[in-house]
Amino acid sequence: MKRILSLAIIATMVASPVFASGKGDVEAGKKVFKKCVACHTVDGSTKKKSGPSLDNLYGRTAGTLEGFKFSKAMIAAGAEGWVWTPETFEAYLVNPRKAIPKNKMAFAGLKKEEDIINVEAYLLTFSPDFVMGEGDEDDSDDKDEDKKSD
Repeated sequence: MKRILSLAIIATMVASPVFASGKGDVEAGKKVFKKCVACHTVDGSTKKKSGPSLDNLYGRTAGTLEGFKFSKAMIAAGAEGWVWTPETFEAYLVNPRKAIPKNKMAFAGLKKEEDIINVEAYLLTFSPDFVMGEGDEDDSDDKDEDKKSD
């Protein structure tokens, strides 16, 4: 489980600034999400699928959605501190089996950074209570201020 936390920390440090800022094309993300709908919902549906609902994903501790039977690996990841943020989700989407070994997700992952950024933007629309935390924010305005004060 230490490896899971290490991957989460690495993902946070190397996350694309575009991704972490929450930028992306929601409509393009909706199209990418069609690869996910066989297993996941995002429409408030309680319909059981092989994967958990991704409504209100961001800010949720891994393996804790009530009513879904998660793998032991996913539950353990949550117990070790894996919380779904843009950075942890990106690491997971790139290679779910590497990010959380022995989890049940059969999907190999998304290979195009653009697809990941766009599906992230789409899924953020289903997590209305999620507030980008420190390190998740686009601080480009702050950088401009720093330049002005030099």
